[in-house]
Amino acid sequence: MTDRYGRDVLSVDPNAARRRRVVEVDAEPGLVVECADSGWCGAVVGTDKGADGWAVVLEDRHGVRRPFALRPAAFRLDGEVVTLVRPTSAAPKAPARTASGSIAVTGHRAVVARGSRIWVEGLHDAELVEKVWGHDLRVEGVVVEPLHGADDLLALVGDFAPGPGRRIGVLLDHLVPGSKETRIADEVRRAYGRHVTVLGHPYVDVWQAVRPQVLGIAAWPVVPKGQPWKQGVLAALGRPHETPADVAAGWRWLLGHVRTYADLEPSLLARVEELIDIVTAPADPA
Repeated sequence: MTDRYGRDVLSVDPNAARRRRVVEVDAEPGLVVECADSGWCGAVVGTDKGADGWAVVLEDRHGVRRPFALRPAAFRLDGEVVTLVRPTSAAPKAPARTASGSIAVTGHRAVVARGSRIWVEGLHDAELVEKVWGHDLRVEGVVVEPLHGADDLLALVGDFAPGPGRRIGVLLDHLVPGSKETRIADEVRRAYGRHVTVLGHPYVDVWQAVRPQVLGIAAWPVVPKGQPWKQGVLAALGRPHETPADVAAGWRWLLGHVRTYADLEPSLLARVEELIDIVTAPADPA
């Protein structure tokens, strides 16, 4: 028999209130959410389509990424249950930005590398510069090379034979008054003048140029003198630190937290930007 008057107004649908409260939220990159079932928390880094449909990819504060199915009421945002959906395309869009904050160049073809170079102290420095400024450097045809230490800088500059169109921009760690790096920089400047620019940041290691807040800490741990700095930092942060493999894994973990220039200290940003400007400026006469 047909119910002419519909549902009893006093009856309660236990799911109705939840359906009314759950809102849809675009899964925009950077949005921090929690899986309602597992409690796993992370920032949205993208969406991906698999055999079972669309999923959102979250990255936790340790750099670990996991996909989660885009199901209704499957996430919590600021404590409220929400439904994540694929972001809707909005037009017009602002120009895409690179990790360094510059406007991305699309459809760019590879260019021949310039004669000028940017040299950094080690592999970690080179990887950090590549992650943030890689797009810009490829557009400009600038190669970044690790020195594997600054001790032989004067001889390496001599072998390179800098001149017009063959400038060298050098980025050194711990460039502070009285340091070994400062003495080396002064020697190079006196010997080679305007075709070589040596700049640096004040940190013992380029790791410190990553803002500690990115790791969820207020400041980098203080490592006692005489103790290897990287191992000491990893130990203080409760991470494996005893072997070279531990240090390499620690660097990958740290680098995984760096997404844009905003994750780096201004003292490093300014020096790298200055070096890029110097080695890409029009060649001056000899």
